[in-house]
Amino acid sequence: MQPPIRYKFRFLLTEKITFVYFTITLLIVLLFNIPFAEKLPIIATRIYVTLIILFLTYLSTFSHSTIIVFVRQVFLGYLLSIWYPETFDFNRYFPNKDYLIAGFEQKVFGMQPALAFHKLLPQNWFSEIMNFGYLAYYPIMILSGMYFYITDRKQFKYFYFIVLFSFYIYYIIYILFPTAGPQYYYCTIGAENIQNGFFPRINEYFNFQSHLNCVQDNQGFFLNLVEKTQLAGERPTAAFPSSHVGITTLILFVFLEKRKYFIFALLLPVYAALVAATVYIQAHYLIDVMAGLLSSTLFYFSGKYIYKKFLLNLEDNSDESDLKLINCIKANNKI
Repeated sequence: MQPPIRYKFRFLLTEKITFVYFTITLLIVLLFNIPFAEKLPIIATRIYVTLIILFLTYLSTFSHSTIIVFVRQVFLGYLLSIWYPETFDFNRYFPNKDYLIAGFEQKVFGMQPALAFHKLLPQNWFSEIMNFGYLAYYPIMILSGMYFYITDRKQFKYFYFIVLFSFYIYYIIYILFPTAGPQYYYCTIGAENIQNGFFPRINEYFNFQSHLNCVQDNQGFFLNLVEKTQLAGERPTAAFPSSHVGITTLILFVFLEKRKYFIFALLLPVYAALVAATVYIQAHYLIDVMAGLLSSTLFYFSGKYIYKKFLLNLEDNSDESDLKLINCIKANNKI
């Protein structure tokens, strides 16, 4: 009787960059002045997640089942719902930097664009378009991933790597440069300070007050959905640069690269609404949006470069099935 086939114990590239993210954030935990009681949950979470990844990778040595690989990928996507609010756990022990962004905008524009934009177009119908655009961020990410997974698994791996790679860099920036965004900062410093062009430091204020107390003064279905979403999961963190803008821009880059022009054209007006909405609903400063656009370009090309280099290095120590996969990708010019 022939013994069962055992495959190599091999991590996915997305799992490898997750371990890199673990390492960088653990160094931040250990090197910076964070109370020991607050360090333990962060360290414990990484231990639990590592054990789960090891277990799922071990299961893959018995079978190259697409279900197991799918579960491994979905698990990494699910973890984003943990890593995002965790950036606030770090931010509680770093001085807030909103005063720098708001002050810079005041010097450059002579005003606060987020306030001016909403004042210029306060109508409910326009507010609904903006809030719809803001909410579209989540369906765009999920549906784009599903599209690539269903139509071409090799393209999905490429798409998914670049998206996760970018998210991890954004989260590291959010940890080291804490900003909450206008909807939190404006409410904290008050209208009088804003009118006088005075943007004070608030240091660790959000360590003691993290609720979103200011809400939009419009009404509408999509506005209510945005407010419910924010009340459920929003934290005073992750404003600069805007990952809403950055990740969505990056997704459009991938559709263009893969010559999916029809999908790109369908997404373009929604994308425009999303970009405008981040400023209109005061989730981000205009500078955040600009930084999101620039960073998405940088992360797209750097992620693409790393992914290609990984495939080339994989040829040196891959089993036959992996080599066939690589040769197939190159022959069809998929990457």
